[in-house]
Amino acid sequence: MRNFLKLLVVLGVFALGTVGVSKAEDSSDPVIIPLHNWSSQLVMSYAVGQMFESMGNNVEYISTDSQAVYESIRLGDVSLELEVWEGAFGNSFRAALEKGGIHDAGDHDAYTREDWWYPLWTKEACPGLPDWEALNACAAIFSTPETGDKGRFLGGPVDWLKHDAERVEGLGLDFVVVNAGSASALWAELEAAEKTNRPTVIFNWTPNFVEAVWAGEFVEFPAWEEGCDTDPAVGYNPDTTYDCGNPPNGYLKKAAWDGMPEKWPNAYKTLTQINFTNEQIAEMAKLVDVEGHDPEDAATEWLAANEDVWKPWTM
Repeated sequence: MRNFLKLLVVLGVFALGTVGVSKAEDSSDPVIIPLHNWSSQLVMSYAVGQMFESMGNNVEYISTDSQAVYESIRLGDVSLELEVWEGAFGNSFRAALEKGGIHDAGDHDAYTREDWWYPLWTKEACPGLPDWEALNACAAIFSTPETGDKGRFLGGPVDWLKHDAERVEGLGLDFVVVNAGSASALWAELEAAEKTNRPTVIFNWTPNFVEAVWAGEFVEFPAWEEGCDTDPAVGYNPDTTYDCGNPPNGYLKKAAWDGMPEKWPNAYKTLTQINFTNEQIAEMAKLVDVEGHDPEDAATEWLAANEDVWKPWTM
């Protein structure tokens, strides 16, 4: 079924491509698309790869660290990145931009937020939420045998570099950060906690499928200020960094190797036009995390159901 849907996608776009002026040819070398360890990025990457293939491009996928990918792009080892989250990857992206070889390929309409989050049943046990000081006063209800008398915060995988331990120190939180091995481990935590309405606080983000499954709220830390992650003088605690929340309306960008416009002009033009919304990205994640599809199959299914969205990007 997946191959049949792919064939329909390819034939449909080739048919559209027969009308109009001819385009400069893209290189036959593969466009290299990185794969990371969260569902929306995987589905989006396969979907865009299938778009490129429908245009006649060759595509190669490689699993890549989500922070190191920006260095790989600027060196030309990877062609692009489709989900540059401001909160998680802004520092790595900016560092690569300063070195050269990589550029901003445009924003998605989607806005992002990444922070500590709890399901609403937790608020019943800690009614002062979402205020972070109320969370700290309730720390004991989040304790586990591995954290002793301190609360447990289940963070994302270590390579997401969310600096939760620095925040715990900067704000004097009575919590221990435990990192999940994968995004799916975060959702398993929610499923387990829901059975008994056990209070829990985890790392979460939007856009994501989670808000359609579990009602919840982000913890409200001291407001993000530019520099609070780098300058101790900025923020709540004058002696530490990361003493603030993450940006509440962060960007979601695309990035590209500087050589991409010349080597694959048609694929690059499509990349600059690609523009997903929060709802579309959440639907991509839902196909994997709720409906259980393989990410590549989910991409094929999403493309088949949303031709009116993506076909104009490829023309």
